Amino acid sequence: MSTNTNASAESPNARERAHARNVARVVSLAAATMVLGLGFALTALTGSLPLWVQYLPLLASVLLLGLPHGAVDHLVLPRARNEPITVRALAAVGALYLVAGTAYAAVWLLAPLTAFSLFILLTLFHWGQGDVYVLDELVGVDYLETPVRRMLTLLVRGGAPMVVPLIAFPGQYAFVAGTVVGLFDPGVATALESLIRTQVRLLVGAAFGAVVVATLGVGYLRSEGSRSWMIDAGETVGLLAFFALVPPVLAIGLYFCFWHSVRHILRTMLVDDGTVSALAEPAVGRACRRFVRDATPLTVGGIVVCASIALLVPQTPATVPEIGGLYLVALAILTLPHVVVVSLLDRAQGLWPPSPTHD
Repeated sequence: MSTNTNASAESPNARERAHARNVARVVSLAAATMVLGLGFALTALTGSLPLWVQYLPLLASVLLLGLPHGAVDHLVLPRARNEPITVRALAAVGALYLVAGTAYAAVWLLAPLTAFSLFILLTLFHWGQGDVYVLDELVGVDYLETPVRRMLTLLVRGGAPMVVPLIAFPGQYAFVAGTVVGLFDPGVATALESLIRTQVRLLVGAAFGAVVVATLGVGYLRSEGSRSWMIDAGETVGLLAFFALVPPVLAIGLYFCFWHSVRHILRTMLVDDGTVSALAEPAVGRACRRFVRDATPLTVGGIVVCASIALLVPQTPATVPEIGGLYLVALAILTLPHVVVVSLLDRAQGLWPPSPTHD
Protein backbone atom coordinates (compact mmCIF):
# COMPACT_ATOMS: atom_id res chain seq x y z
CA MET A 1 0.00 0.00 0.00
CA SER A 2 1.33 3.45 -0.82
CA THR A 3 0.20 7.01 -1.23
CA ASN A 4 1.87 9.91 -2.95
CA THR A 5 0.85 13.17 -1.35
CA ASN A 6 3.71 14.80 -3.25
CA ALA A 7 2.01 14.21 -6.55
CA SER A 8 -0.22 16.80 -8.15
CA ALA A 9 -2.10 16.98 -11.41
CA GLU A 10 1.03 18.52 -12.91
CA SER A 11 4.38 18.67 -11.13
CA PRO A 12 5.93 22.14 -10.83
CA ASN A 13 8.34 23.04 -13.60
CA ALA A 14 11.80 24.55 -13.15
CA ARG A 15 10.46 28.09 -13.36
CA GLU A 16 7.85 27.48 -10.67
CA ARG A 17 10.45 25.88 -8.42
CA ALA A 18 12.71 28.91 -8.87
CA HIS A 19 9.82 31.23 -7.99
CA ALA A 20 9.06 29.13 -4.89
CA ARG A 21 12.70 29.30 -3.78
CA ASN A 22 12.67 33.07 -4.23
CA VAL A 23 9.61 33.36 -2.00
CA ALA A 24 11.23 31.07 0.58
CA ARG A 25 14.39 33.19 0.51
CA VAL A 26 12.45 36.41 1.07
CA VAL A 27 10.42 34.89 3.91
CA SER A 28 13.48 33.40 5.62
CA LEU A 29 15.48 36.63 5.45
CA ALA A 30 12.49 38.70 6.57
CA ALA A 31 11.87 36.39 9.52
CA ALA A 32 15.54 36.60 10.50
CA THR A 33 15.44 40.38 10.38
CA MET A 34 12.27 40.38 12.47
CA VAL A 35 13.84 38.13 15.12
CA LEU A 36 16.91 40.34 15.50
CA GLY A 37 14.92 43.57 15.46
CA LEU A 38 12.32 42.35 17.95
CA GLY A 39 14.92 41.01 20.34
CA PHE A 40 16.99 44.19 20.28
CA ALA A 41 13.89 46.40 20.61
CA LEU A 42 12.43 44.49 23.57
CA THR A 43 15.76 44.56 25.37
CA ALA A 44 16.36 48.26 24.71
CA LEU A 45 12.83 49.40 25.57
CA THR A 46 12.04 47.21 28.55
CA GLY A 47 15.43 46.46 30.06
CA SER A 48 15.04 43.27 32.06
CA LEU A 49 11.73 41.52 31.43
CA PRO A 50 10.32 39.29 34.18
CA LEU A 51 11.62 35.76 33.75
CA TRP A 52 8.17 34.28 33.18
CA VAL A 53 7.64 36.71 30.29
CA GLN A 54 10.96 35.70 28.77
CA TYR A 55 9.76 32.08 28.71
CA LEU A 56 6.59 32.90 26.73
CA PRO A 57 8.04 32.57 23.18
CA LEU A 58 9.61 29.22 24.07
CA LEU A 59 6.43 27.87 25.64
CA ALA A 60 4.34 29.21 22.75
CA SER A 61 6.47 27.11 20.39
CA VAL A 62 4.52 24.05 21.51
CA LEU A 63 1.93 25.11 18.93
CA LEU A 64 3.57 28.08 17.20
CA LEU A 65 6.11 26.77 14.67
CA GLY A 66 8.52 25.17 17.16
CA LEU A 67 7.14 21.70 17.86
CA PRO A 68 5.31 21.52 14.48
CA HIS A 69 8.48 22.23 12.46
CA GLY A 70 9.61 18.62 12.86
CA ALA A 71 6.15 17.09 12.59
CA VAL A 72 6.45 16.26 8.88
CA ASP A 73 9.59 14.12 9.25
CA HIS A 74 7.63 11.11 8.04
CA LEU A 75 6.95 12.85 4.71
CA VAL A 76 10.10 14.79 3.81
CA LEU A 77 12.42 11.96 2.76
CA PRO A 78 10.04 10.32 0.26
CA ARG A 79 9.17 13.74 -1.12
CA ALA A 80 12.83 14.76 -1.43
CA ARG A 81 13.61 11.47 -3.19
CA ASN A 82 10.49 11.72 -5.36
CA GLU A 83 9.30 8.38 -4.01
CA PRO A 84 5.81 7.26 -2.97
CA ILE A 85 4.96 7.62 0.70
CA THR A 86 4.53 3.99 1.74
CA VAL A 87 3.45 2.38 4.97
CA ARG A 88 6.95 0.92 5.22
CA ALA A 89 8.54 4.38 4.97
CA LEU A 90 6.16 5.77 7.60
CA ALA A 91 6.87 2.81 9.89
CA ALA A 92 10.63 3.31 9.54
CA VAL A 93 10.41 6.91 10.77
CA GLY A 94 8.04 5.86 13.54
CA ALA A 95 10.46 3.15 14.66
CA LEU A 96 13.35 5.64 14.59
CA TYR A 97 11.46 8.02 16.88
CA LEU A 98 10.39 5.22 19.20
CA VAL A 99 13.81 3.60 19.58
CA ALA A 100 15.98 6.73 19.62
CA GLY A 101 13.52 8.69 21.76
CA THR A 102 13.13 5.90 24.31
CA ALA A 103 16.90 5.39 24.54
CA TYR A 104 17.50 9.10 25.05
CA ALA A 105 14.73 9.30 27.66
CA ALA A 106 16.52 6.54 29.55
CA VAL A 107 19.73 8.60 29.49
CA TRP A 108 17.87 11.55 30.98
CA LEU A 109 16.64 9.35 33.81
CA LEU A 110 19.98 7.66 34.48
CA ALA A 111 22.53 10.37 33.65
CA PRO A 112 20.78 13.74 33.32
CA LEU A 113 23.99 15.80 33.13
CA THR A 114 25.25 13.67 30.23
CA ALA A 115 21.84 13.95 28.57
CA PHE A 116 21.86 17.74 28.88
CA SER A 117 25.38 17.99 27.44
CA LEU A 118 24.30 15.83 24.51
CA PHE A 119 21.28 18.10 23.98
CA ILE A 120 23.53 21.17 23.72
CA LEU A 121 25.75 19.43 21.15
CA LEU A 122 22.77 18.10 19.20
CA THR A 123 21.12 21.50 19.11
CA LEU A 124 24.33 23.21 18.03
CA PHE A 125 24.71 20.73 15.18
CA HIS A 126 21.07 20.83 14.12
CA TRP A 127 20.63 24.60 14.18
CA GLY A 128 23.90 24.93 12.29
CA GLN A 129 22.89 22.42 9.62
CA GLY A 130 19.62 24.29 9.14
CA ASP A 131 21.45 27.51 8.33
CA VAL A 132 23.93 25.73 6.05
CA TYR A 133 20.95 24.60 3.96
CA VAL A 134 19.56 28.14 3.76
CA LEU A 135 22.94 29.63 2.78
CA ASP A 136 23.51 26.96 0.14
CA GLU A 137 20.06 26.55 -1.36
CA LEU A 138 18.34 29.89 -0.83
CA VAL A 139 21.05 32.53 -0.44
CA GLY A 140 23.31 30.85 -2.99
CA VAL A 141 26.68 31.34 -1.32
CA ASP A 142 29.60 30.33 -3.53
CA TYR A 143 32.21 29.34 -0.97
CA LEU A 144 30.77 26.25 0.74
CA GLU A 145 32.04 23.78 -1.85
CA THR A 146 34.01 21.64 0.61
CA PRO A 147 32.87 19.66 3.68
CA VAL A 148 35.37 21.54 5.86
CA ARG A 149 33.93 24.95 4.97
CA ARG A 150 30.40 23.70 5.51
CA MET A 151 31.32 22.26 8.88
CA LEU A 152 32.98 25.51 9.96
CA THR A 153 29.87 27.44 8.92
CA LEU A 154 27.72 24.92 10.79
CA LEU A 155 29.80 25.46 13.93
CA VAL A 156 29.50 29.24 13.64
CA ARG A 157 25.76 29.30 13.02
CA GLY A 158 24.92 26.62 15.59
CA GLY A 159 27.45 27.98 18.06
CA ALA A 160 25.96 31.47 18.18
CA PRO A 161 22.86 30.43 20.19
CA MET A 162 24.65 27.74 22.20
CA VAL A 163 28.04 29.32 22.98
CA VAL A 164 27.53 33.09 23.08
CA PRO A 165 24.97 33.06 25.97
CA LEU A 166 27.43 30.99 28.01
CA ILE A 167 29.98 33.78 27.62
CA ALA A 168 27.61 36.74 27.95
CA PHE A 169 25.11 35.42 30.51
CA PRO A 170 26.90 32.68 32.51
CA GLY A 171 24.61 32.96 35.52
CA GLN A 172 21.41 32.59 33.49
CA TYR A 173 22.96 29.81 31.40
CA ALA A 174 23.81 27.86 34.54
CA PHE A 175 20.34 28.60 36.00
CA VAL A 176 18.55 27.13 32.97
CA ALA A 177 20.87 24.12 32.86
CA GLY A 178 20.45 23.56 36.56
CA THR A 179 16.66 23.82 36.30
CA VAL A 180 16.55 21.21 33.53
CA VAL A 181 18.98 18.77 35.15
CA GLY A 182 17.44 19.42 38.57
CA LEU A 183 14.16 17.90 37.42
CA PHE A 184 15.96 14.55 37.53
CA ASP A 185 18.66 15.02 40.15
CA PRO A 186 18.82 18.29 42.12
CA GLY A 187 22.21 17.34 43.53
CA VAL A 188 23.85 17.00 40.13
CA ALA A 189 22.87 20.54 39.20
CA THR A 190 25.66 21.91 41.42
CA ALA A 191 28.21 20.36 39.04
CA LEU A 192 27.17 22.94 36.46
CA GLU A 193 28.90 25.69 38.40
CA SER A 194 32.10 24.85 36.51
CA LEU A 195 30.43 26.21 33.37
CA ILE A 196 30.54 29.77 34.61
CA ARG A 197 34.19 29.86 35.65
CA THR A 198 35.92 32.77 33.97
CA GLN A 199 38.76 30.61 32.64
CA VAL A 200 36.37 28.19 30.95
CA ARG A 201 34.34 30.97 29.35
CA LEU A 202 37.46 32.79 28.12
CA LEU A 203 38.83 29.61 26.57
CA VAL A 204 35.51 28.75 24.89
CA GLY A 205 35.07 32.35 23.72
CA ALA A 206 38.56 32.57 22.24
CA ALA A 207 38.17 29.28 20.37
CA PHE A 208 34.74 30.18 19.05
CA GLY A 209 35.86 33.67 18.05
CA ALA A 210 38.76 32.19 16.08
CA VAL A 211 36.36 29.88 14.21
CA VAL A 212 34.05 32.81 13.40
CA VAL A 213 36.87 35.00 12.07
CA ALA A 214 38.40 32.15 10.05
CA THR A 215 35.06 31.13 8.55
CA LEU A 216 33.99 34.62 7.52
CA GLY A 217 37.52 35.43 6.33
CA VAL A 218 37.72 32.38 4.07
CA GLY A 219 34.23 33.14 2.77
CA TYR A 220 35.23 36.69 1.92
CA LEU A 221 38.39 35.62 0.09
CA ARG A 222 36.57 32.90 -1.84
CA SER A 223 33.65 35.15 -2.81
CA GLU A 224 35.47 38.49 -3.07
CA GLY A 225 32.86 40.10 -0.84
CA SER A 226 29.88 39.06 -2.94
CA ARG A 227 26.27 39.89 -2.04
CA SER A 228 25.77 36.36 -0.68
CA TRP A 229 28.79 36.81 1.61
CA MET A 230 27.35 40.10 2.83
CA ILE A 231 24.12 38.30 3.77
CA ASP A 232 26.05 35.53 5.52
CA ALA A 233 28.30 37.97 7.39
CA GLY A 234 25.38 40.24 8.29
CA GLU A 235 23.35 37.37 9.73
CA THR A 236 26.35 35.98 11.58
CA VAL A 237 27.27 39.30 13.20
CA GLY A 238 23.60 39.94 13.93
CA LEU A 239 23.27 36.58 15.68
CA LEU A 240 26.42 37.14 17.72
CA ALA A 241 25.13 40.53 18.90
CA PHE A 242 21.63 39.15 19.47
CA PHE A 243 22.77 36.37 21.78
CA ALA A 244 25.28 38.64 23.50
CA LEU A 245 22.72 41.34 24.35
CA VAL A 246 19.25 39.74 24.56
CA PRO A 247 18.52 37.69 27.72
CA PRO A 248 19.12 34.05 26.75
CA VAL A 249 15.70 32.59 27.57
CA LEU A 250 13.96 35.24 25.47
CA ALA A 251 16.59 35.02 22.74
CA ILE A 252 16.35 31.23 22.42
CA GLY A 253 12.55 31.32 22.33
CA LEU A 254 12.46 33.96 19.57
CA TYR A 255 15.21 32.25 17.60
CA PHE A 256 13.67 28.77 17.86
CA CYS A 257 10.23 29.89 16.75
CA PHE A 258 10.92 32.49 14.12
CA TRP A 259 14.40 31.72 12.81
CA HIS A 260 15.17 28.00 12.94
CA SER A 261 11.62 26.66 12.74
CA VAL A 262 10.53 29.03 9.96
CA ARG A 263 13.57 28.06 7.89
CA HIS A 264 13.02 24.34 8.37
CA ILE A 265 9.31 24.63 7.54
CA LEU A 266 10.22 26.44 4.32
CA ARG A 267 12.63 23.62 3.53
CA THR A 268 9.91 21.01 3.97
CA MET A 269 7.61 23.06 1.78
CA LEU A 270 10.16 23.07 -1.04
CA VAL A 271 10.17 19.26 -1.28
CA ASP A 272 6.36 19.10 -1.55
CA ASP A 273 5.07 19.65 -5.08
CA GLY A 274 1.73 20.98 -3.88
CA THR A 275 3.33 23.55 -1.62
CA VAL A 276 5.89 24.51 -4.26
CA SER A 277 3.06 25.31 -6.66
CA ALA A 278 1.36 27.42 -3.99
CA LEU A 279 4.54 29.35 -3.16
CA ALA A 280 5.22 29.96 -6.84
CA GLU A 281 1.92 31.84 -7.34
CA PRO A 282 2.67 33.12 -4.61
CA ALA A 283 -0.11 31.82 -2.36
CA VAL A 284 1.72 31.66 0.96
CA GLY A 285 -1.50 31.20 2.93
CA ARG A 286 -2.42 28.08 0.97
CA ALA A 287 1.10 26.72 1.39
CA CYS A 288 0.87 27.27 5.15
CA ARG A 289 -2.50 25.56 5.38
CA ARG A 290 -1.09 22.54 3.54
CA PHE A 291 1.82 22.39 5.98
CA VAL A 292 -0.53 22.67 8.98
CA ARG A 293 -2.59 19.80 7.58
CA ASP A 294 0.48 17.60 7.24
CA ALA A 295 2.02 18.59 10.60
CA THR A 296 -1.04 18.46 12.86
CA PRO A 297 -1.14 14.68 13.61
CA LEU A 298 2.47 14.45 14.79
CA THR A 299 2.31 17.81 16.55
CA VAL A 300 -0.40 16.23 18.69
CA GLY A 301 1.94 13.27 19.14
CA GLY A 302 4.69 15.63 20.31
CA ILE A 303 2.32 17.12 22.89
CA VAL A 304 1.63 13.60 24.14
CA VAL A 305 5.39 13.10 24.52
CA CYS A 306 5.57 16.30 26.60
CA ALA A 307 2.78 15.03 28.84
CA SER A 308 4.47 11.64 29.20
CA ILE A 309 7.76 13.24 30.22
CA ALA A 310 5.87 15.23 32.86
CA LEU A 311 4.76 11.93 34.41
CA LEU A 312 8.27 10.45 34.33
CA VAL A 313 10.38 13.21 35.87
CA PRO A 314 11.15 12.61 39.56
CA GLN A 315 10.61 16.30 40.43
CA THR A 316 7.16 17.65 39.55
CA PRO A 317 7.52 21.01 37.75
CA ALA A 318 6.00 23.77 39.88
CA THR A 319 7.34 27.01 38.38
CA VAL A 320 7.46 28.54 34.90
CA PRO A 321 11.22 27.83 34.57
CA GLU A 322 10.65 24.21 35.59
CA ILE A 323 7.80 23.85 33.07
CA GLY A 324 10.11 25.37 30.46
CA GLY A 325 12.80 22.90 31.53
CA LEU A 326 10.38 20.01 31.14
CA TYR A 327 9.54 21.21 27.63
CA LEU A 328 13.26 21.39 26.81
CA VAL A 329 13.66 17.75 27.87
CA ALA A 330 10.77 16.74 25.59
CA LEU A 331 12.34 18.74 22.75
CA ALA A 332 15.65 17.02 23.39
CA ILE A 333 14.06 13.58 23.14
CA LEU A 334 12.37 14.55 19.87
CA THR A 335 15.47 16.29 18.54
CA LEU A 336 17.65 13.17 18.39
CA PRO A 337 15.56 11.29 15.78
CA HIS A 338 14.74 14.60 14.06
CA VAL A 339 18.45 15.23 13.52
CA VAL A 340 18.80 11.79 11.95
CA VAL A 341 15.97 12.54 9.51
CA VAL A 342 17.35 15.97 8.61
CA SER A 343 20.83 14.51 8.12
CA LEU A 344 19.37 11.97 5.68
CA LEU A 345 17.55 14.85 3.99
CA ASP A 346 20.88 16.69 3.70
CA ARG A 347 22.37 13.71 1.90
CA ALA A 348 19.35 13.30 -0.35
CA GLN A 349 19.65 16.95 -1.39
CA GLY A 350 23.41 16.81 -1.94
CA LEU A 351 24.47 18.99 0.99
CA TRP A 352 26.61 16.35 2.73
CA PRO A 353 28.86 15.58 1.01
CA PRO A 354 28.58 18.73 -1.11
CA SER A 355 27.16 18.03 -4.52
CA PRO A 356 28.75 19.85 -7.50
CA THR A 357 25.26 20.84 -8.61
CA HIS A 358 24.86 22.94 -5.44
CA ASP A 359 27.96 25.08 -5.86
